[in-house]
Amino acid sequence: MAFDGIAVSCLRKELADRLTGGRITKIVQSESDELLLTIKNNGAQYRLLLSASASLPLIYLTETNKPAPMTAPGFCMLLRKHLGGGRITTVTQPSLERILHFEIEHLDEMGDLCRKTLIAELMGKHSNLIFCKEDGTILDSIKHVSLAVSSVREVLPGRSYFIPHTQDKLDPLTTEPEAMVTAICRKPVTLGKAIYTTLTGFSPVMAEELCYRSSLDAGRPAAALGDTEQTMLAHQLLRLMESIREGSFAPTIYYKGKEPIEFSALPLTLYEDLEQTRSDSMSGILEQYYATKNTLTRIHQKSADLRRIVQTALERSRKKYDLQSRQLADTKKREKYKIWGELIHTYGYDVPEGARSMEALNYYTNETITIPLDPTLSAQENAKKYFDKYGKLKRTFEAVTGLLQETGDEVTHLESVQTALDMALTEEDLVQIKEELIEAGYIRRKGGGKKVRITSKPYHYRSSDGFDIYVGKNNLQNEELTFQFASGNDWWFHAKGVPGSHVIVKTEGKELPDRTFEEAGRLAAWYSKNRGGDKVEIDYVQKKHVKKPGGSKPGFVVYYTNYSLVIDSDISGLDVL
Repeated sequence: MAFDGIAVSCLRKELADRLTGGRITKIVQSESDELLLTIKNNGAQYRLLLSASASLPLIYLTETNKPAPMTAPGFCMLLRKHLGGGRITTVTQPSLERILHFEIEHLDEMGDLCRKTLIAELMGKHSNLIFCKEDGTILDSIKHVSLAVSSVREVLPGRSYFIPHTQDKLDPLTTEPEAMVTAICRKPVTLGKAIYTTLTGFSPVMAEELCYRSSLDAGRPAAALGDTEQTMLAHQLLRLMESIREGSFAPTIYYKGKEPIEFSALPLTLYEDLEQTRSDSMSGILEQYYATKNTLTRIHQKSADLRRIVQTALERSRKKYDLQSRQLADTKKREKYKIWGELIHTYGYDVPEGARSMEALNYYTNETITIPLDPTLSAQENAKKYFDKYGKLKRTFEAVTGLLQETGDEVTHLESVQTALDMALTEEDLVQIKEELIEAGYIRRKGGGKKVRITSKPYHYRSSDGFDIYVGKNNLQNEELTFQFASGNDWWFHAKGVPGSHVIVKTEGKELPDRTFEEAGRLAAWYSKNRGGDKVEIDYVQKKHVKKPGGSKPGFVVYYTNYSLVIDSDISGLDVL
């Protein structure tokens, strides 16, 4: 779901109701593109998060505090200078744009009352937080945009602020419904696309919802609408805009199973059959919907260097594996050369000088074969040539077989590290993965420093039947769980044939019920490369049957007797302790 203009309108109403008249008591720039403002109003304290992240721009009220960095960035210092102790007078939204204006009054150094505007633009990769004077002159922004970056608008200190109207969309709050429908029907695209490319504030989902309310197919050509259908569309547009003007919002998250798939500020009748969670607060909906996504986005950004190192090493190892595989395939001819040499020794005594081939009975298969000969060599010299080829290919086979095994193990190890990076949720998880890469020689330890302190711990779940289940987040944790933490009669689970976590169920000497086996299997499926699959094959066995080959990579194990189950990767009924 795009954080569209309608969702911003709902959020504006909530922020205006709660923050108007409030004083800003604290300003923190917790990330390079994110602010956290603490505001006191009517005896209550609010925290307002403003994120200009290119991948996940957001604004909402939250109860979660964030630590301030040791040194505040320049933009944060400027805001503290001007806005510390300032009072929010209005929260407005121009049209249905994804923009909010916070008008703030404060006293300058001379004690005179001044007004400033903090503008939050939530426009994907163009998102920004811009601080302006009352006359619209930009004082600073969290992201500087020069003409070299954008030919549409500079966002730099001293420039005038304006909203770039690059798409020439209609304002649905001020345009007559019939005029909007006429403009929509002129577009040579599908009806759904025509709506969200014609009207400000509409996302593809809201465009589809409008079509659904009008009993129209969003995929049909917009130009094909008849008069009656245009009237129905105009009527539903009018009702939708009345709801927005009156503030009749109903913030809701829609679920498919336990997975949130959509949120909206207005009821989505096209999802009326899905499970729903409704709230009076758009901030609560946004925080609930985006909390995990925002965490994953941030961690993904912070793990970019590690991902690049792993990806580079993985590509190099895969190329090496392919080359070695081809070299090994070439050695398959070695037995043929050995047989040819033997047959020339056996039957070559009557081969005429200068012959280019000879026929002989292959006593291994009882078939007559033709053996090519070098006419410049004698029969014995031809035999020696084939024995030499056989010997060379045999040595190559023996050497490459070992190298291929090593390279294959390296590819498997790097793929498991890649999966661990995908599952990482905290910076502590990344620290341990980095330590593994250092120990494996992919990264040099800076300055010959000591090994870092590891604080990341395995996930701890409890089954519906009361059994403790532990899940490793990376190879080092997998190694520790399986060979140091688990007892011999505990059960060990792992997704078959793909990188994933070791899952340990502590039995405490008891028999496990079927439900616990299923729940542990789901955890093994979820924490693997096959996450999200409906049918994931899981191997499980008692820990005493799991062995670690000498000299193998962290987390690598072998087992020769095991059970298997096929299960989905839905762990919605299980919560981390």
